[in-house]
Amino acid sequence: MKEIFGSPGGTLAAKVRTLAPSMTRSMQRVAEAVAADPAGCAALTVTGLAELTGTSEATVVRTARLLGYPGYRDLRLALAGLAAQQQSGRAPAITTDIAVDDPIADVVAKLAYEEQQTLADTAAGLDTGQLDAAVVALAGARRTDVYGIGASGLVAQDLTQKLLRIGLIAHAHSDPHLAVTNAVQLRSGDVAIAITHSGSTGDVIEPLRVAFEHGATTVAITGRPDSPVTQYADHVLTTSTSRETELRPAAMSSRTSQLLVVDCLFVGVAQRTYDSAAPALAASYEALAHRHRTNPR
Repeated sequence: MKEIFGSPGGTLAAKVRTLAPSMTRSMQRVAEAVAADPAGCAALTVTGLAELTGTSEATVVRTARLLGYPGYRDLRLALAGLAAQQQSGRAPAITTDIAVDDPIADVVAKLAYEEQQTLADTAAGLDTGQLDAAVVALAGARRTDVYGIGASGLVAQDLTQKLLRIGLIAHAHSDPHLAVTNAVQLRSGDVAIAITHSGSTGDVIEPLRVAFEHGATTVAITGRPDSPVTQYADHVLTTSTSRETELRPAAMSSRTSQLLVVDCLFVGVAQRTYDSAAPALAASYEALAHRHRTNPR
């Protein structure tokens, strides 16, 4: 397993945050325990961790495998590595729950910390093989359609605007009827991208399914790697998100992680199409430059 931030603990934390919502409740208890006390859990046998979490040894092993480790022994090694990092002077995690009476300075600090963690978790858990395959498809696509609703729809618009600036044909669709109508026109050589944190948004899944059935290369950007949208995705790019609270809905942190993935896609495509992308980007800058100049009186 490739470690982006130099430690198995970093990847473990990202996977726990990303996968916990899709686990069974008993598996969640194991995942929450290892994330909360890596040093303590690293000292436990599989039986000890099962007893601590009120689960079974089989559940502990299944959780370890879902987190990306061949078995519990490998998970214990990862936990030990994370514990060593924490004991080496790394600053302890701050409480990021925002209270109604928090001063604005605390709100800024808490949101900044949470978004930094969300970005780090998304980067740590992103499958770069899947990302590269999606980049290759986008770089060679005749046309790209991107589907998203609500906050994800804003991310879809961001991606298509970037692609248009480097001379590629791209459309963002937030209207489900228009999305399906356009998806019918796609074929082999085209790309369709669905952006949905939950992975179960029907208005996004339906056009991706239609595009998939018509032969387009399909990509899902989602926070749930085992969600319904992935059934119709050739490539899955998983995002992370923070715990939802009353004053910080999931759409806030999911948007942050989705934008990171979108930026990675764009930069990858721009690299692969640099000879044509650079002149197109320069032309778009020139065409818009007069709108950013102050006209002399």
